[in-house]
Amino acid sequence: MHDDAIRPFLINQDAEGHFRLTVRDVRYNSQGYPIVTGVMQGEFFKTAVAAKTWARDNFNAKAGQYSSK
Repeated sequence: MHDDAIRPFLINQDAEGHFRLTVRDVRYNSQGYPIVTGVMQGEFFKTAVAAKTWARDNFNAKAGQYSSK
């Protein structure tokens, strides 16, 4: 699996219509398989763009590091 295949920032919408940001950490086991853990941030955002802006300001996220569900 390639390092770029798993993007570190996941943005998805909850049932109430808020957008949530999950920061993922990828580690690899001894056979090279990825182990992905994620921590959902406590903030709610009105738009996906607002979540991306917050990730850029707080985690130095770059374009192309986001995925959505």
